[in-house]
Amino acid sequence: MSEPTEMELVVAGDGGVRCIYDESLDLRALGKLQITRASHVEPDSEGSWWADMGPVGGPVLGPFRTRGEALGAERGWLRRSAS
Repeated sequence: MSEPTEMELVVAGDGGVRCIYDESLDLRALGKLQITRASHVEPDSEGSWWADMGPVGGPVLGPFRTRGEALGAERGWLRRSAS
């Protein structure tokens, strides 16, 4: 059995819902989806990882040693900027 995960959903006054997408919850149950990329997490030619938050008007984060670290920074930045 897999461990339960948490997914933070932000519900706007108009009923719209925002979240950092993952597959722990089937979001189709909420209605029509509009999924928008918030960043590009990619390695450079030297193997360092970067999180480019440009699609949502943010900075480029990095360098990081692993993809997981870059993804963690991406999620942290998205959570902080949503507050």
